Amino acid sequence: MEINYNRPIDADLFPEGASRCSFTQFSLWMGFLTAILLVGLYAMFLVFRYGIGVTHLDDHFGFGLWITFDLAVIALGAGAFFTGLLRYILNIDPLKNIINLAVIFGFICYTGAMLVLVLDIGQPLRSWFGYWHANVHSMLTEVIFCITCYCIVLIIEYIPLIFEQKQLNRIPLLHHIAHNLHVTMPLFAGMGAFLSTFHQGSLGGMYGVLFGRPYAFRDGFFIWPWTFFLFVLSAAASGPMMTVLVGTIMEKCTGKKLISFDIKALMGKIAGTMLLVYLVFKFLDTGAWIMSIAPRSGLEFDQFFHGWIYGKWLLVAELLLCGVLPCVILLKKNLRENPALLYTAGLLDCAGITINRYVLTVQTLAFPSLPFEQWQTYAPNWVEWAPCFMVFAYAAVLLSLSYRYLPVFPQEKQLNG
Repeated sequence: MEINYNRPIDADLFPEGASRCSFTQFSLWMGFLTAILLVGLYAMFLVFRYGIGVTHLDDHFGFGLWITFDLAVIALGAGAFFTGLLRYILNIDPLKNIINLAVIFGFICYTGAMLVLVLDIGQPLRSWFGYWHANVHSMLTEVIFCITCYCIVLIIEYIPLIFEQKQLNRIPLLHHIAHNLHVTMPLFAGMGAFLSTFHQGSLGGMYGVLFGRPYAFRDGFFIWPWTFFLFVLSAAASGPMMTVLVGTIMEKCTGKKLISFDIKALMGKIAGTMLLVYLVFKFLDTGAWIMSIAPRSGLEFDQFFHGWIYGKWLLVAELLLCGVLPCVILLKKNLRENPALLYTAGLLDCAGITINRYVLTVQTLAFPSLPFEQWQTYAPNWVEWAPCFMVFAYAAVLLSLSYRYLPVFPQEKQLNG
């Protein structure tokens, strides 16, 4: 029997009819990612061993890079719950070709965010206190429970994809489990949408009730601060485009078409619609803050900005460059059907949401809220950066393994002949 030496040794594990790179190339790629993971783990060890004193966090900046990163990642991972809602509840059938990627990326974002949060707690061995000794007056208690439950939902949504791996799917029990989970997926999609909506909102609502921080504080809308709704809308506006960008990056890395462009354009249209809704309320919120909330606090608009790092350019970039511009591109059919413009709009959309999380986290704390205080500056050190890069490497590892061995992209065989 003739032996094909060009055939990867793990080819029997590939999705049906799919081809992948050699095992040597894959191993080198995974080795590179492992090196990044090890650096991140070393930084985690330093935090666990010596406490967060090894970081640049202090009494003034209790929130810093880790919280900014967590909030941005959780918002950008919202493509999982929003795409699931559209696919299984509103029955938008074309999204079946991207829902697997959305679920995997959502799972990565939420588990990665929880990993970094363990560091931010300061005493990880007491992380269970939030569940057993819950502070029922804190929005973060609701966030803890909703994020945990939603992670469980994402695991349940990920399991049928794993069981559909070519070899595992031949086992009758696993095949039937995967089939039955698919049948009940609308239920889990609904639960995921409910849980994610409330924890996204409460993360924003936390800032809105900080009456001692006039940069973030907002007056109530019925019983909620505006920031509750803004966080939900911004996540729904950015999550779908982040899923598209991840799929496109995977296409560039693999040299294959994985998602048809019409699906990407549809996701862009959905994201543009949600971005428009978000911007309407965001401009109303910003106007009310400038003309009403700040003056009633005895402050002027210019006082909320300082130097270059906390300059007004952040507000302009967030609302106009990374808000209005991508919204126009995504809503106009002839513009969003241009691949370069679609991807540019996606990048700007995601950047705008990241800027929003940064200013609400860091600039809120840097602002001198008491008369005798001065503007504070914060710059994270390598111990804070390394775990963030570790999460990127973790995302690349999971996406690589899923792409190589699981049937993630239903259109792959069709698009690549």
